[in-house]
Amino acid sequence: MEARTPVTSSKVCEDRDMTRSAPVEGVDRVEPVQVDDAMLHRRWVVLALLFAIIVINFMDRQTMSMLAPVLRSVLHLSNTAYGRIVAALQFGMMSCEFPIGWMMDRWGARLGLTAAALIWSAITGSQFFTRSGVQLGITRYWMGTAEVASISGGMKTVSHLFTDKERTLAIGIFNSGTVIGTVLAPMLVVILLQRYGFRVAFLAPALLAFLWLPFWWVTQRGNHLHPKATDVSATPARVLLGSSSTWAVMLCRMLIGPVMQFYWYWTPSYLYSTRHMSLVQIGLVGWIPFLLGVSGGIAGGAAAGWLQARKFSIYNTRRITMFGSSLLCVASLAVPWMASATTALVMISVAIMAHNFLSANMYAAITDLFPGRLVGRVTGLTGVSGGLSGLMLPLLTGVLVDHFSCTPVFVLIAFMPLLGTVALFLVGRRYRMQDTKSQQVELVEG
Repeated sequence: MEARTPVTSSKVCEDRDMTRSAPVEGVDRVEPVQVDDAMLHRRWVVLALLFAIIVINFMDRQTMSMLAPVLRSVLHLSNTAYGRIVAALQFGMMSCEFPIGWMMDRWGARLGLTAAALIWSAITGSQFFTRSGVQLGITRYWMGTAEVASISGGMKTVSHLFTDKERTLAIGIFNSGTVIGTVLAPMLVVILLQRYGFRVAFLAPALLAFLWLPFWWVTQRGNHLHPKATDVSATPARVLLGSSSTWAVMLCRMLIGPVMQFYWYWTPSYLYSTRHMSLVQIGLVGWIPFLLGVSGGIAGGAAAGWLQARKFSIYNTRRITMFGSSLLCVASLAVPWMASATTALVMISVAIMAHNFLSANMYAAITDLFPGRLVGRVTGLTGVSGGLSGLMLPLLTGVLVDHFSCTPVFVLIAFMPLLGTVALFLVGRRYRMQDTKSQQVELVEG
């Protein structure tokens, strides 16, 4: 049988619009990489695995939220103690966003995501043995440090395997796993809780992740996208932080990221306390806005690809999709003034769909502005900024709800996506433009 010759970067760039220029001063042009021909053909299988690990990841995050009443009783936790455990996960994620991103750039996504999933699965399963709030908080912190790899690893993989026209759709698909995981978690946790007890419920995501690992490892065979050590060390963090584009994407995610967290953690409480829905009613319909959010993420990627196929530059594609969807996010403003719970849910659904549409293009903006070898670290830096606001917004939400109502919070989150979009294009003044002659994407830093 004739041996297959790996496809070199020149062929990839010619066929797949993957030529990358250096995004920041002092960084040389990206050296050619090799992508196995078979690897390109199975990129959608790889995407399905990225989607699956995001689903498992978010099922795990929601497990403790669903078990909260039981945990408080069994472990004798006060609301303050429970809040610290929740914050431990967020703090673990924020503190390791950049190191995990560096690992993805240094090792590549095949090895990096495998190592992270092994660590995360083992720590997730160890929650079965926790006997106190302190022990649970420690495990949640270390679990968070590894879980961030699902996003940075996914971004790293997508940035190399998909063309500019496909990339936003790919990001929208795997990022939609956050919503699916949130929808599936309650059903799985309730079944396991009733049949086997709360400790077994902690084991389910760990076992699913272990089952996922061999598929990921085998499917990534032939992926030669592992960078050299010099590729990583040649661009230290201080150089990245000196780039206006880095601060643009960091500010963008800082303002956009926490909005979905509000809807994940506060929608049931709002429907129960303000809209006077029963827990049974919330269980029956409360998942609908999140499931509809999946269509928003996919539509965001498809819209970007459609515009690019019609010769819109990447810059104009991002402006149209991001400003359009961020304006739709203002639907959150109408939620408190809706006459019924049904119409309020409709507005929440519109806002969540628009937010997922926007998020697909927000993450894709990182791949617009930075070459593949920097995507892991830059995604990590945006995770740090998003994690910081993710810690602050819940604290502010609690104060506003206790002293006023949910109305000020809905007003705030209505405009945060729009402000994040403005920050992206305002701070990153010289956003990467598409050269219509060479089909290359270049960035010249000021």
